[in-house]
Amino acid sequence: MAHESFEDEEVAEYLNRNFVAIKVDKEERPDVDSIYMSVCQNMTGSGGWPLSIFMLPNQKPFFAGTYFPKRAKHHMPGLLDLLKAVQEKWENNREDLMKASEEITDSLKQELKQKVSDNPITKELITDAAYHLIRYFDKQYGGFGRAPKFPTPHNLMFLLRVAYHEKNMEALKVVEKTLDSMYQGGIFDHIGYGFSRYSTDSMWLVPHFEKMLYDNALLILTYFEAYQITKKEHYRQIAEKTMEYVLRELTCEDGGFYCAQDADSDGIEGKYYVFTPDEIIDLLGIEDGNYFNEYFGITKQGNFEGSSIPNRIHAVKPKEKNQISSNSPIDFPEEDRILKLRKTVFKYRSGRTKLHKDDKILTSWNGIMIAAFAKAYQITQDEGYLQAAKKADQFLQDHLCKGDQLFVHYRDGIASGEGHIDDYSFYSFALTALYEATLEISYLERAIRYTTVLIKKFFDSVNGGFYLYADDAEVLIHRPKEIYDGAIPSGNSVAAYVLLKLAAYTGNTELMETAEAQINFLAGGIADYPSAYCFSLMAIMQFVYPARELICTLPDAAHINEVRNIFAKHFLPDVTVLVLTKQNQDQLVRIAEYTKDYEVSDTPAIICVKTELVRLRSMTVRNWKIY
Repeated sequence: MAHESFEDEEVAEYLNRNFVAIKVDKEERPDVDSIYMSVCQNMTGSGGWPLSIFMLPNQKPFFAGTYFPKRAKHHMPGLLDLLKAVQEKWENNREDLMKASEEITDSLKQELKQKVSDNPITKELITDAAYHLIRYFDKQYGGFGRAPKFPTPHNLMFLLRVAYHEKNMEALKVVEKTLDSMYQGGIFDHIGYGFSRYSTDSMWLVPHFEKMLYDNALLILTYFEAYQITKKEHYRQIAEKTMEYVLRELTCEDGGFYCAQDADSDGIEGKYYVFTPDEIIDLLGIEDGNYFNEYFGITKQGNFEGSSIPNRIHAVKPKEKNQISSNSPIDFPEEDRILKLRKTVFKYRSGRTKLHKDDKILTSWNGIMIAAFAKAYQITQDEGYLQAAKKADQFLQDHLCKGDQLFVHYRDGIASGEGHIDDYSFYSFALTALYEATLEISYLERAIRYTTVLIKKFFDSVNGGFYLYADDAEVLIHRPKEIYDGAIPSGNSVAAYVLLKLAAYTGNTELMETAEAQINFLAGGIADYPSAYCFSLMAIMQFVYPARELICTLPDAAHINEVRNIFAKHFLPDVTVLVLTKQNQDQLVRIAEYTKDYEVSDTPAIICVKTELVRLRSMTVRNWKIY
């Protein structure tokens, strides 16, 4: 629509003469997007972008749709015809438009009447969701359902927890097959690394080439968790390749992470990413060129508009394609020869053009990427990953925080937008992850601080759930609560996850009471279709499965690295760890008062607060007392 209509002189002249035209960036104003997307879905039965809304000056809408061509075609009304019809109605029958806007606005208020679960929350929600995901799993190519296929990493993170808690190996196989297939396909950039937004086909070959920060952050977390639970080295290496891309392309000099990298070059989607065999041979020579072409499936017939997207799908043996198990060959460690050639091709490709970046820095999306780099450090102990996480965190503190207030986005030296639920919940998620990676109490303190603001300004203490925008923000026609976990988890699901984590760490009864109210709110909203709310289910799993809350008492801080190493390589979503030393005891007691009852002795000790230390007995813990 931008090219066909808004840049068109005829459309622009009519639009500007008869309407007030407003263009909204959905990432800068998720509250506006959420409200009017609900309008579109209620009126038309579907939604999407571009989202087109016709409204009165009082914000109340009377007509909605998505894409409209300039002129009518394929049974779609033309934008010009639609504008003229609305203008005629406004001049001659304004009362009908006003009545319609009132009815539509009133219908939005019904969304607030979401049922809160009165029944005990059980594992049934979890097992139902797992059953549904496994049922709709694509055994041949991985993923769920038909094309287009989105990575939706939190679905896979949920299934990893199902495998862990329920010993469901089928769930684990689903995750492995999907992770392997995505890597082998063209949705993963084999030349420059990183994952594109989604695949237009079922086999993950042809992506929409845009690369989003949040997709890559969630996929880093997922591949690392898969590495922890399977011990398969290639998952760690895929995660590290993705981080290499993020640090190179989506990281600003001061440490913040940019939103996205465009799909188009020279106005053509994907042109930057594809090759022909002759092009590669001219670059690498006949022998190396033929080897490279064969390795990455670059052929004369091509797989994308006459050219080829590099991929490894052809390396999968036919007899394995219908198996759920992930037995396809993953080429790790890669041969030195292909690594060297890839660097040459990458340098050549980089010289073609510069892809445009969406260089906004969003608090919420940065929160997820900070958590991903914290997880990377926790597992690999690579100081570079920790420094990247800390630098991004410092960027948010310097540019997107003012006391306890968070802003939405930063660009060109200006921070703007009053923080929404995603900003507070995702940033608290990041700070919790930084604590788990470093065991530094200051991160827990800050996570509690921002979560407290979230509760104060966003929580509905009567009906449960967090509103999308704060009680002191600009008043819109509706104050929604979003719970759907789409391409990115909802702020409500992440808030629940963080609340339960912090309640477990601190023993704070107010946090636990809010967490329980939030879980009941979520359970009431997701019961009809739980597999669409996998991050919410990850929070609920913390509620329904037994937790292992551990306190490690250490004679001094020098033993903290030893504690980190004990837990680093184990997938333990049900374990929380507090480290108590003589140096941090006063600080820890301030946020977890119950720890005052534990004494620091000259011998390191692990104390289990609530449940038996069944899993820890299999770990290597030398010269430690285990209570």
